[in-house]
Order: sequence, then structure tokens, then C-alpha cells
Amino acid sequence: MRSETVTIVLPAQREDVFAYMADIENLPEWATEFARELKRENGDYKVVNNLGEFYFEIHADEDTGVIDMLAGPSKDELALFPTRAVELPGGGTAYTFTMFQGPGMPDELFESQYESLRREFDNIRAVFS
Repeated sequence: MRSETVTIVLPAQREDVFAYMADIENLPEWATEFARELKRENGDYKVVNNLGEFYFEIHADEDTGVIDMLAGPSKDELALFPTRAVELPGGGTAYTFTMFQGPGMPDELFESQYESLRREFDNIRAVFS
């Protein structure tokens, strides 16, 4: 299984980065291509983008800095996107996001989603600059 990881070093406290990234309501602010719209439906969150509508969840642990993001066409088919905010010695925070190419996903689609994520990291940088 292929994976790609993007990491950014931010001039911010880990607590601030964690709080922002773990808040699902902030998703459309930084993930402008993936989450063109965020809506609630029967207590569930869904993102809307050019590929359709997807369920979306965040499972976060402040102690470890782990922010697991899950997305999929149904609540039973959620793909995992593990992320983490790590405090750096001397200040600042490293934020890391990993994505996996699922079975049957065309290489072109995975590449385009990876490039989209890289562009969206510019939005994260802007929030904390």
C-alpha cells in the first residue's frame, strides 16, 4: 500500500495547533479543496467536494497530539488519515498528515489528492503565521 506524508513546522504552541486541527468546524478553512462544504446531517458531519459527499469524523487525543481524520462514502467505509501535532524542542510545532492509497484507487486520483493536500498545507501555514 502506497502512502505519502506531509509535515509542516509551525511557529505556534502544540496546544494551539492541536485545538485548531482537532476542531472539525475549522476543516473548510484550511482544507479548501477537500471540504468545499461541511454540513451536519442527523448528527453526522459530511464534506462535499468535486468527488461527491463523504462522511467525516475526527478522533483526537490531546495527550498524544494524535488527530485521526476519517472519511468515506458511508459510516462503515471510513478511510483513516492519521495526523499528529508534536511539540518541538526550542518551540514550535510539527504537524504531520499521512494519506494512504486505498485498494482500487487509481494512481492519478491518489496523486491529485496528495497535491491538493500539499496546497492545503499553505492554508495551515497562513493560520499560524
